Amino acid sequence: MLNVGLSGGIACGKSTVAQMFVRLGGHLIDFDKLAHEVQEPNRPAWQDVVHYFGREVLQPDQKIDRNKLALVVFNHPDRLQKLNDIVHPRVYEAWRIRLEEINKHHPHAVVFADVPLLFEAGMQHLFDLTILVMIEPEEQVNRLMSRNDLCLAEAELRLSCQMPIRDKMNLADIIIDNRCAMNETEKKVADVWQGLLEREKNQKH
Repeated sequence: MLNVGLSGGIACGKSTVAQMFVRLGGHLIDFDKLAHEVQEPNRPAWQDVVHYFGREVLQPDQKIDRNKLALVVFNHPDRLQKLNDIVHPRVYEAWRIRLEEINKHHPHAVVFADVPLLFEAGMQHLFDLTILVMIEPEEQVNRLMSRNDLCLAEAELRLSCQMPIRDKMNLADIIIDNRCAMNETEKKVADVWQGLLEREKNQKH
């Protein structure tokens, strides 16, 4: 099995590239989805979040209101750190369980972990290699404004909260430039996929 970390700057098209790999035969584990799952009502992470932040962060259906929680931790590094301390260990645990399940049924799988803040969190050591999907920062801002209906200042603020894309490029093992047309990106992804299959085949099991 080959364990690949997949990341990209905000609005770079990482999810689109991830689905291209899935169509080629890759297995995908989405860290954002895992974070949602571990915070489902009455699961341990949910209980710890409610205990620390109070029931006012809940929706009427008892699910955590992520917008309310975001407002609580925004501009409060200590609260954000507490939230991360609650959620991240449970996400890692869920990811490792998924990896073991895939390995059991598909020992030669190529598994992609879609991790938005892979490089910010210094998680490179968890993977056999890392892939970065990139576009230019100016294009990120334009796509973010269009996708999330944000003004320029709001989009730039969101971008400023992440590591600059150039810094990420220095850390990644493979870079997929997504500034081109979709069919060009698909060709690049297919080339990378062939290289990953070769790498998985040649590694010691």
